Amino acid sequence: MRRVEDRKQRGELTRYIEGFVTEERVATLRRVLENRTRHITVVLEDLYQTQNISAVLRTCDCYGIQDVHVLKRRNEFAIHKDISMGADKWLTIREYAHEDYREQVKNCIDGLHDKGYLVAATLPDERRMTFFDIPVGQKVAYMFGTELTGLSEEAKEMADVNVLIPMYGFTESFNISNSAAIILSHTSEKLRKSDVDWRLGDEEAEELYFEWLQKSVRNPDTLIRHYLSKS
Repeated sequence: MRRVEDRKQRGELTRYIEGFVTEERVATLRRVLENRTRHITVVLEDLYQTQNISAVLRTCDCYGIQDVHVLKRRNEFAIHKDISMGADKWLTIREYAHEDYREQVKNCIDGLHDKGYLVAATLPDERRMTFFDIPVGQKVAYMFGTELTGLSEEAKEMADVNVLIPMYGFTESFNISNSAAIILSHTSEKLRKSDVDWRLGDEEAEELYFEWLQKSVRNPDTLIRHYLSKS
């Protein structure tokens, strides 16, 4: 998608492209945008089952979580379209890469820290604090590890806190997609009932809406070039 840094020009292009989108689509985009948040984000580390990756992305979209960060060590990040139901189209997905995996994790976590996030490693260990204990006003990035072995030692070491989902049965952990759904469902609902200013800022909402509009039309670059050539 084309980015336009000049806010005035982006606004003009937004209004122009809206003319090629149905009123129903515009209403849907604005409704969803109003419920998007970056107060909570998700980090996926080296998942290899496409159905789990896709289920987590779908969950993020359903609960209005805009950003997903992807760490890759051995496994490629692949999406199962039938499971994601197109959720990935509307999310901001950032994939990290570095030949030194420790540096890849560090780059991700440092970037999250710079934006004010508390980085929470999800671990099935009864000695940890629960995710319920994190204050609703704190921006938080939940890290979920690979299906068999969980989070890497690098991720556990660099995370700010380790959290768990309380469980009372014989099994030791939830499936990764279930874990994400439980945490995001609770934290999203708690956030929306709070007094925290969790919505996107005006300019980032404008940027995201412009991106979504481009994804809602055919040949958006052609439309943009045509508009700019007449300006």
